[in-house]
Amino acid sequence: MNVSARIIYTDAQVREMPVLALAHIGDGVYELLARMKAVREGTAQVNVLHKRTVQMVSAEAQAKATRRIREILTDSEQSVLRRGRNAKPHHAPPHKTAGDVYPMATALEALFGYLYLLGQDERISQLWDECEKSFEEQE
Repeated sequence: MNVSARIIYTDAQVREMPVLALAHIGDGVYELLARMKAVREGTAQVNVLHKRTVQMVSAEAQAKATRRIREILTDSEQSVLRRGRNAKPHHAPPHKTAGDVYPMATALEALFGYLYLLGQDERISQLWDECEKSFEEQE
């Protein structure tokens, strides 16, 4: 397998995919962006990198980021966000997680997966920039 190979799907193909499949892909995209941000922040200590990444990819951080970007989403992005929020994962959220936090995090991951599979890297960057602002507000 060529690790640099990337398949770009049509909107119709992506809309046919299960929303949890979109969230699965989006989780990886989102975590990679968070890891890259942690590295850009200037530390090389792996424990610090890990802690910083976990802060950004936690369900709470993702839910906060989702609330921040909601108003700048297109209609089709809003639709994906709704589908992701309404998805029923096959495992229960952690007991400490507030009621709407986990569905909001899943919705954000589905959105990032949707955009990635469409090859909309510029839009991912725009939304990630807004997500980063929500991280800064947490600090």
